Amino acid sequence: MSPGIGLMKRRLPTEKEAIPVAVSGIVQKYDIKSDEIKALETKFDIDSGDWYVALGFGEKRAIVKMDSVQGTITEIKEI
Repeated sequence: MSPGIGLMKRRLPTEKEAIPVAVSGIVQKYDIKSDEIKALETKFDIDSGDWYVALGFGEKRAIVKMDSVQGTITEIKEI
């Protein structure tokens, strides 16, 4: 039996750790430089343990959803 999400150590415990992971996902997906990307907003969903980071680059905007326990990107949605 594995511990619940509240008992597991998070790999992305704070906003400071979540933003660079989100930026690296955008850099890989859209092949742009990281200095062109701006963090617009961050939110943490306490119930699911997911980070949502809104990023802007050029004329595009994207929301990156990340699992805070696994430390992985689960979805990148362009808006």
